[in-house]
Amino acid sequence: MDSSPDVGQKPPDPPLSVIIATDCGSTTTKAILIEKVGQEYRQTHRGEAPTTVEAPFEDVTRGVLNAFAEVEELSGRKILEGERIITPAREEDGKKVGVDIYVSTSSAGGGLQMMVAGVVQNISVESAQRCALGAGAIVMDVLAANDGRLPHEKIERIRTLRPDMILLSGGTDGGTVTHVIEMAEYIAAAEPRPRLGMSYRLPLIYAGNKDARDRVQEVLGEKTALVVTENLRPVPERENLAPARTKIHDLFLEHVMAQAPGYKKLIGWAGAPIMPTPAAVGLIMQAIAKRDGLNLIGVDIGGATTDVFSVFDGLFNRTVSANLGLSYSVSNVLAEAGLANIMRWVPFTIEEQVLRNRIKNKMIRPTTIPQTLDELQIEQAIAREALRLALIHHKSLATGLKGVQQERTISDIFEQQATGRTLIDMLKLDLIVGSGGILSHAPRRVQAMLMMVDAYEPLGFTVMSVDSIFMMPHLGVLSTVSERAATDVFERDCMVYLGTCVAPIGQGKEGDRCADYTITFQGGRPSETGTLTFGDLKLITLGLEERATVELKPAKQVDLGQGKGQPATREVRGGVVGLLLDGRGRPLQLPADPQARVRALTRWHEAVNLYPA
Repeated sequence: MDSSPDVGQKPPDPPLSVIIATDCGSTTTKAILIEKVGQEYRQTHRGEAPTTVEAPFEDVTRGVLNAFAEVEELSGRKILEGERIITPAREEDGKKVGVDIYVSTSSAGGGLQMMVAGVVQNISVESAQRCALGAGAIVMDVLAANDGRLPHEKIERIRTLRPDMILLSGGTDGGTVTHVIEMAEYIAAAEPRPRLGMSYRLPLIYAGNKDARDRVQEVLGEKTALVVTENLRPVPERENLAPARTKIHDLFLEHVMAQAPGYKKLIGWAGAPIMPTPAAVGLIMQAIAKRDGLNLIGVDIGGATTDVFSVFDGLFNRTVSANLGLSYSVSNVLAEAGLANIMRWVPFTIEEQVLRNRIKNKMIRPTTIPQTLDELQIEQAIAREALRLALIHHKSLATGLKGVQQERTISDIFEQQATGRTLIDMLKLDLIVGSGGILSHAPRRVQAMLMMVDAYEPLGFTVMSVDSIFMMPHLGVLSTVSERAATDVFERDCMVYLGTCVAPIGQGKEGDRCADYTITFQGGRPSETGTLTFGDLKLITLGLEERATVELKPAKQVDLGQGKGQPATREVRGGVVGLLLDGRGRPLQLPADPQARVRALTRWHEAVNLYPA
């Protein structure tokens, strides 16, 4: 949990007019050109090229230069002089030349892979996990003194993992040192080797009990590149993640990136530190939440993993569901959700074995895309479950601090129950941002909106949006240099507002009154009134720049956030889809009978014209 220190105090933004940014992904390097147009920043051109960190090139800058070349061709701006980026931006002989700054993120070569270790599973270890995830890492394993594994099993695990970095924490300042020293000794015994660069020592950050620092230095100083920083859980009641997270970013640049092919040159070009891609996405989420005073959830659903970000009351959290994705990990979604849960979203009858085979086929041919409507509907059904499960995972880690109610000895800590409550309150949620191919490139925007509504079951009034071309990483790293440029482009070019979902909380018999509504539109359009019944889904046209005031008078058992039966009035924003009134009840329940379920899905899909003939 992080109280947004990374977007806290910053110097004034420098005068920048032309910015080029890249995200060096595992397979593609994406470049965007941002220019100041009038008084605002806009994303004007983009280019992409294959990432060249692997053989035969083994130099990440080749892919970056190729992506730049595409931007040069499209924009008419000369950016490169040989292999040098021309700065600053100017005009020469009437031609546009150069950029003011270059910034980049990277997840090439598998991104930042970390192992975290600590003493107590649901206290220091969970804080360390939040710290590493928030820094943009993939957490390969979590070791705790009380995780049930025997010492030799822990040592063997550390030895075989080969992470980029280890984060060790544990113990409160002034508390017992025995257990955290024990963990340090396991690590020393394993003599862990880094994933990249055989000749250098593995970076290890110690962020535990300050009284154990000297002893940790003795145990690990010779065997790892040890960095000591402030305790990330100095007292049970407080989490202090920022110093350790800053160290992770520093070591990512100094050690991990420096070992990757071509990165030394890339670091020399960049005008700001290169960041892990997910860390940059987290930064732009925090910047937007802070600027507009919002609570938000962002999701990036990919082929192998699903990342979920949230900012609630200024507290930032990120989780990675490494086993939930729509191609390589699609079988894991099936295993975790169960076939019945996927089938409940398929709007036609299909034999279980046929559906199972189709999902397995997707796993062994992960790059295929749906060719028929049936295939699309099945893929979107799986996406609903992957999104739902990833949010459950996120809720379990995005919690208040656990176990802070009682004074205890270390032996008590081993016994205590989880007491942290999730910070994710769907009724307080203002905005959902969806990203990833299945959402950003859905054939119709309404499909993306309904997938997120079905999976997340937002409550009350929630604005829905998708990322148009996944430029959030670029904007996140840019926000460290110019927050205004980043938020301008995020608002105008990155986000596609889908509209607002209005979902009353409560249950009722299908066809019974859920709420009466009056919608008053701005701009002289006649107002609309009507009754939303249980089981109803209504889509009302409300364009991108349009606003309306929605007044709802719910049935006595229905809550809109004001209490049961209490009316609610809210100004809502439109979008490319519009205003969705969801009378299906919360929690959302689908008919158990297969035929009734297909009829209900078909009716809802027709109501919003989800799959037009």
